[in-house]
This record gives sequence, structure tokens and C-alpha cells, in this order.
Amino acid sequence: MTTGNPDRKLALITGASSGIGAVFATQLAQRRHDLILVARRRDRLEQLAAELSEKQGVTAEVIEADLAGEAGVSAVEERLRSPGVDVLVNSAGFGSSGQFADLPLKRELEEIDLNVRALVRLSHAALGPMVQRRRGGIVNIASTGAFQPVPYMATYAATKAFVLSFSEALHEEVKEHGVSVTALCPGPVRTEFQQVAGVDEGRVPSMAWVSADNVVKSALWALQAHRASTVPGLVNKGGMLTAKFAPRFVARRVAGSMFKRFGGA
Repeated sequence: MTTGNPDRKLALITGASSGIGAVFATQLAQRRHDLILVARRRDRLEQLAAELSEKQGVTAEVIEADLAGEAGVSAVEERLRSPGVDVLVNSAGFGSSGQFADLPLKRELEEIDLNVRALVRLSHAALGPMVQRRRGGIVNIASTGAFQPVPYMATYAATKAFVLSFSEALHEEVKEHGVSVTALCPGPVRTEFQQVAGVDEGRVPSMAWVSADNVVKSALWALQAHRASTVPGLVNKGGMLTAKFAPRFVARRVAGSMFKRFGGA
């Protein structure tokens, strides 16, 4: 399927059935992008596609895919290699919390497969055509947890550190070809993420929360401005700078005490 209107761009969003991914779909539709919506829950995707098609007049294709598995990633890779995708948003991902030794290993490996392996494969599939056309952009969802080790969310933070480093490196490689890669590093955002990860929302300071709308606006602005990364929210920017410049043992101890208190153990 190609974009319904040659004057509009085409965006593929993973994790589009809820949370930040659904907000990306909404804001890109408002910016007159046709859409390819990817997630495991077809019913939610079809509902969102219908709503955005009716309200914004865009076309919206749905791909039901579990990106933690081979079949799902392969299907989306194939779609990305076909001509026409201008923007890729790698929003699919999840977190887990608790002492690593007590967590189910299978689930931790699925987290790595989704947060890292799928993102790398889809970025690779998208970048080839984008570089060839000398236009396009990728937003990869990292986290403020990418800036330091996070005890009690060890696997999650490690995957996001990879995403940040990987995205910044790609940004440098492809910018001379007219392609932009941006790492979005949000702090707490009220989505289904907290429930899946087992984090107690009530124990996160209210000043740390940033709305999903503002997070996505920050990412799309950074992508258009060819920024390698963006951290939405003043509190989160301050926390990022503290983590970057504090001694590493201090950063990990502070993060460990916070996440143990927020629900990690």
C-alpha cells in the first residue's frame, strides 16, 4: 500500500495501539501524514485508524504484529523496505521492575528483543530507502533512564542506554544524506507503561510527569530540527544533567533508591 495522497508524507508507528505511540499517530495525522499503524492489538489499531481517517482525512494502514517475535519483525521490515515511508517511530517497548535475580528470565529476554533487536532491525530496514532518497526521519524512544544505570529496572535502563547511543550514532552517520534520527528520552508519562512495568504511579513526584502530548511535540520538533536527542520537561532535563555529570556511583545509588521506593522492590 502506498500513501493515499502523493502530496502527503507517510509515517509508520510501532506500538501505536496505546500510549505515546497512539499520540504520535494522532499528531502526525494532524500534520497531514498518512499512517501505517503497528501493534499486537488489531482491534485498537482499527479503531484508531478509523478515528484518524474520519477526523483528519488521512489514510491509515494497520499491521498486526508482535515485534518481540521473528514473524512480526519480518513483516514490518518488508513494509519499510518498500518505497514511500518518510517517518519511522519506534515506540513499541516495555519495562520491568524488581530485583533482576527474581524476575523471569524469559520476560527479560523478550524486553531486550523488543526494545533493542526489533528497533535495530526496523531502523536498518528504514534507513536504506531514506538515505537513497535523501530524505526521511526516525524517532527512537529511549528514556531518562538511559543516562545512568537504574537498579530495580536494570534491563529496561540498559536497553534504553543502547537506544540512546545507537540513535545518536545513526544521527551522525546519516545527517549528511538529508536524513534525521532522534532519540526521545521522556521521564514519567501516564500511559500503560507503569502498569506493565509494575511501577507505583502514586509514588512518582507530580512535578516529574510530562503529558504524552508534550512528549510527542518535543520529539517531532527535535526531528524537524535535526536534533540527535530530546528530553521533554524541565525537571527531567535537570535530572539528565545531574546524571551525566555526577560521579557514576552516585548516579546509580540515587537511581536505585528512587526505583526501589517507586515499586521496584
